[in-house]
Amino acid sequence: MVEAILRDQKRIFPCCVWLQGEYGLKDVYLGAPVVLGRKGVERIIELKLNADEMELLNASAKAVKEVMEVLDKMNSVTA
Repeated sequence: MVEAILRDQKRIFPCCVWLQGEYGLKDVYLGAPVVLGRKGVERIIELKLNADEMELLNASAKAVKEVMEVLDKMNSVTA
């Protein structure tokens, strides 16, 4: 990954990225294929998913958001 960035190779890698509308999801980090180049993540690649795959992706996003809410609450209690 570092080589792809340093050499501006524009290679595709699976990465955890902040989604802002991709796959119809917003404000969540999820794994997705990306193009890495000198600017880091240069593009998120949206694969065509069937209905079952979209359902699974949405379930994953929901689970991530639920865990983040629990962690946020834990931080507010310890702060």
